[in-house]
This record gives sequence, C-alpha cells and structure tokens, in this order.
Amino acid sequence: MTEQLDRAAIDPGPVWPVLTDATRSALREILVHGVLSRAEIARSLGLSRASLTRAVRTLQEHGFVIEVGTGVRGATGRPSELLRTSEGVWEFVGVKLTQDRLYAAVTDLAGRVLALHEEVLRDASPDALVAQVGEVVDRLRAASPAICSLGVSVPGDVVTRDGVTLVEVSQFLGWRDVPLSDMLERRTGLVTFTVNDVDALTAKEHWIGAGAGVTSMALVTVGAGVGFGLVTNGEVSEGAHGRFGRVGHLPVYGGGPDCGVGHAGCVSSYLPSSIVARNAGHEDAGYDAVVDLARAGDEQALQALRDAGTALGVLLSTVVTLVDPESIVLTGDGLPVYDLARAEVDAAFWQGLRPYEPAVTIVVQPFEFSEWARAAAVLAVRRLLRF
Repeated sequence: MTEQLDRAAIDPGPVWPVLTDATRSALREILVHGVLSRAEIARSLGLSRASLTRAVRTLQEHGFVIEVGTGVRGATGRPSELLRTSEGVWEFVGVKLTQDRLYAAVTDLAGRVLALHEEVLRDASPDALVAQVGEVVDRLRAASPAICSLGVSVPGDVVTRDGVTLVEVSQFLGWRDVPLSDMLERRTGLVTFTVNDVDALTAKEHWIGAGAGVTSMALVTVGAGVGFGLVTNGEVSEGAHGRFGRVGHLPVYGGGPDCGVGHAGCVSSYLPSSIVARNAGHEDAGYDAVVDLARAGDEQALQALRDAGTALGVLLSTVVTLVDPESIVLTGDGLPVYDLARAEVDAAFWQGLRPYEPAVTIVVQPFEFSEWARAAAVLAVRRLLRF
C-alpha cells in the first residue's frame, strides 16, 4: 500500500456522532432556514423546552451550531437566542462524475462552497477511477482536515442490494454492478454515499437552491441526456428500483427519427445535445457548434433546435399534468435550446396543458458542473442526517 492509502485508512477525519431524532431534526431546521431562534425551532418541531434545550446543547457540544446573538422573532415579541451552523468544524467533499471529467467541491455543513476542483477523467474503469478520486480527496483533505464524509453523484442507476450500494448500470461510464461507495470508503477512509446525479441535484435544489421552501418540485435537466427529479411532500422520490425519472422516451410526434434504442419520435429523438447536433447535420461538430450556427441564422441548425424545443415543451407539460408541482427547475448544459426555441417550448407546453392552466413556476437555473459536485456534498450531509 502507498503511504497515502495507509494514512487514509487510519484517518477517517472527524467522526459524525450518533444523534437523537430531535437533535437531527433541529439541525436540519437550522440548515434549511439559515438562522433560527430556539422558539422557532421548538414551534416547528413541536418540541418541549426541555427537549429543545437538550438538542441544542448536543449540537453546540459537537460544534454543529453557534449562537449569533438574540433577536425578536415571531408574534410574541420576546427576544430569543439565534442559532446558525458553525464553520470549519464539519466539512464535506462532493464528486460529480461525467463520461470524461471529474468535478469536486468542498462545502461546509450548510452547503457553502469552500473549494472547487476539476480534472480530466484518466480512465473510467472502476479501479482506476477510485484511485483517481482517492488522489483528489487526499489533496482536498490536506487543505481541509475537517472533511468528514464523501458524496458521489454518477450518471446511472444506483440501487441498494443486500445492504450494498451499487451503481447498477451507467451507460456513460460503461459500468454494471459497481460497489462504488465501498470501494471509495476503503480507499479514502471516509464514510461515502453514492447516488444518481439527478437525484442529488434535485435534493440540493430543494434544500438550499431554487426550490427551497416548496413542498412539491420537479427538476428537468437537458444536455447529454434528459433527466427528471421529483420532490413530493418534501421528500425526493427515488422509485422502488433506483430507476425513477426515465422521461427521455415520452412520445413527442407520431413517427419521427429513431432515438437509438428503437423508439421513434420520443423526447430522446430530439432533445439530447448529441441528437440536436445529428439532426442539424453536424454530428461531428457537436452541440456548441450547432448553437453557434443557429445564432448565425443557419436554417437546419435552427430547425433542429425548434424540434428540440417542442420536445422540451411536451416534456414540461407532461410533468405538470402528472405530478402538479409548485415549481419546475430547468437546468443542464443543453439550456440554449430554451433560449433559441422559446416560442416552440411555450407552444408545446401550453398545448399539452389544454384545457387547464395550472399555476406552476418554471425556474431556469444557470448550468455549472460545480453545482452538481456541490449537490453531491450536500447529499452526504443529508444522508448523515438521514434525510
């Protein structure tokens, strides 16, 4: 074993303590809302004064929260101690994997980004990838010794089988049944959680992002693939078999081009970035080149994006029809389709909803891969809190 591997094996970083349900819930309230008074926490959770005192004392003893003065909160007009999460005591690494790159973020307990890193993925085979992630984590831990856990988001289906978390299948990485969490825990010494990348981003957007404060939210991502995440009653839906959100094959037109797996005229026949490039006749040049051509007025590129816009509108209206969310967060590196084919998106969206006009807000979230890495770090926080 290398010296780094030996060090990681005996140095798990700060060890997350066992917390009662009340204590975990109190910490979650503070994380979600930023700053809360003791009275607000007690009222939200239905805790007695004694139970709240015990919970807050435990959080302070372990360095989770600090007092930041007093303030008048609520209808009583009485001053109350204000609490927020601490900094520098508990930190987390999030890693987002793509087909060819690795993105990492270090965050504090509240999801604030402390450091970012990205590099080319040298080899997507499981052993090589674990070694590369381990090297990145080693460097990040050298600068941030408060790191206590690792979250990893992958493009693929993640399931738990016989108590083992597996990347059951990832077409982008070429994997089947890879126990990534266990492999990374052995390499880094950190408690590790692995999840589908869209599920992680959905949870982050709902907790501390564009969907904060709503109980029902959908997330749609457009880019290399088409992703869908859902929050209902404040919980992220993952499905019974880790395969929730496969919306890429909803039908758009009768007939139409084959999507690549035998469906004609579905969302994946028009919306993924590589398909837009193919439909524009510039498959080798790629999506960005097609976007540039469309901005310059190239009719074939514009038509490919118009078709993609129609597909996106159909997808969005289907989401509203099926799950009736308060808001939809739209993001991904394929977002130019929303800008360049907005008329087609809107037309298909409202056509799909007729005769109804439900109240839903579409929030377009600027795309950054670093946000997906941040989401993986927030995942680690949520899993340690069992949310």
